[in-house]
Amino acid sequence: MLLLFETAAGFALFKVLKEKKLEEAEDLASDFATLESAQKVVKLKAFSKFENTTEALAAATALVDSKLSKGLKKFLKKHVDEDEKLAMLDKKLGSIVQEKMGLNVLWSNQVLELSRGIRSQLTGLISGLAGADLRPMSLGLSHSLSRYKLKFSPDKVDTMIVQAIGLLDDLDKELNTYAMRVREWYGWHFPEMTKIVTDNIQYAKCVVFMGTREKSAGLDFSAILEEEVEGALKAAAQVSMGTDISESDLDNIKDLAHQVIALSEYRGQLFEYLKNRMAAVAPNLTVLVGELVGARLIAHAGSLVNLAKQPASTVQILGAEKALFRALKTKHETPKYGLIYHASLIGQSQPKYKGKISRVLAAKCALAIRVDALGDTNDATVGVEARAKVEARLRQLEGKLLGTEAGSAKGKEQPAKYDKARQGATPALATAPKAYNADADAPAEKKEKKDKKKKAEEPAEEAEEEAPKAKKAKKDKKEKAEKAEAAPEENGKADKKEKKKKKKGGDE
Repeated sequence: MLLLFETAAGFALFKVLKEKKLEEAEDLASDFATLESAQKVVKLKAFSKFENTTEALAAATALVDSKLSKGLKKFLKKHVDEDEKLAMLDKKLGSIVQEKMGLNVLWSNQVLELSRGIRSQLTGLISGLAGADLRPMSLGLSHSLSRYKLKFSPDKVDTMIVQAIGLLDDLDKELNTYAMRVREWYGWHFPEMTKIVTDNIQYAKCVVFMGTREKSAGLDFSAILEEEVEGALKAAAQVSMGTDISESDLDNIKDLAHQVIALSEYRGQLFEYLKNRMAAVAPNLTVLVGELVGARLIAHAGSLVNLAKQPASTVQILGAEKALFRALKTKHETPKYGLIYHASLIGQSQPKYKGKISRVLAAKCALAIRVDALGDTNDATVGVEARAKVEARLRQLEGKLLGTEAGSAKGKEQPAKYDKARQGATPALATAPKAYNADADAPAEKKEKKDKKKKAEEPAEEAEEEAPKAKKAKKDKKEKAEKAEAAPEENGKADKKEKKKKKKGGDE
């Protein structure tokens, strides 16, 4: 009986001298305690050494996947006869060998114990294979196999994307700063040119090409500006109210303008590099949101794998953390979008539908990111299908809007849902806007003190309210008493007057 044993150096075929030992698996450990005792149980029949690491990796990969490689097939054909028994460790691989090559293959627990014993005395049983040689081979093969399992590739490294998008943002800031400085500096000499040439790069090229404004009449700006802009520039140069500048001033302005032009050219090259890296690393995400937004999402998460671990709800508001925590603290509505807001699909939608589209797009992005990070394929089929679905959803929402503006649909009118808050002449909001509640954040002890203080203040407030009422009642009572006292005196005076009148009438 023969035993197939796989090592990092190559395939080894051992002849089992004592087949009865396989039945006594418990006693195998003592038989492999020393090299001399191990040589009495097994003997090396053939050994096929790997020529390089690539061959070793291919053989190891096939063994991990339980596949019959070409090298193993040749080795078995050459050294194993059809009438001999072959013991193998992998049951699945053994069935394939038995089916394709017609060999009598065995696999059992006793074979595992025998292989364990051979591994303990491997360097002595295989002549010419030292432990010092086997260890680096095993280490190199394990690293290669691990990289293969993880589908590692230098083209899939997302660190370059993180660095590239960071540099691109820095370049945009520097370009704007330098371009504004060129406009401000040259504006002392030709202030009218600022409004005529609006593009910063064209402005810098005009400064380098023209020099002073007096030379503009005899120059051809067709390679830089359009015909209408060129005519306006030359006309403004004839009547400009700017100051004259010296040659040294102009040379410094030109140097700065050269810097602006060089930075803009480098930015274009960097964008092309970022575009190619995104197409290689995250093709599905690129199709959905574009190169810049996709690269910013990866940079914000730290890596593509970290981004793949995030749910769709996190992808949707990634980049709006400050707004999120501020909303949670003040009990207001949370943000609907973060970095994903700059995607073209959200830009196409109407303001009232941006929240819905961002939620749909974030869900599709989460799937596309996981395919890019953990999938085997490099095509963008998932991203294309997801983008088509998002666009269909956008058309559906816009179609609903058009339908409501055109009028009600044909058929029986559907009754509106009853909402108590929206009934009446002036419909109110469904829910009142929430405000910040300071009591909700206060500790329990502070709340108790506040309640006690309120209870103590209530009797004092009631006494203050009742004091004016008692004072008023007392005043009213006093006024009534004075009126009652004055009433008899007035009645007596009236009687005296009547008596006098009667007496006068009698005398007459």
